[in-house]
Amino acid sequence: MQKIYSKKSFNQPENKEPKAETVKFLLDYSKALKVTVYKNLEFETLLN
Repeated sequence: MQKIYSKKSFNQPENKEPKAETVKFLLDYSKALKVTVYKNLEFETLLN
């Protein structure tokens, strides 16, 4: 199994960087997400 995962793939570029719009989307989502913990329950609220 080690031999399978240690081979380099030729189809993948070496330098992978996310697009600016992807980063902006994730940052905006994380700013709007509020997690409230009540006893043993977690409530996720998207404040938009």
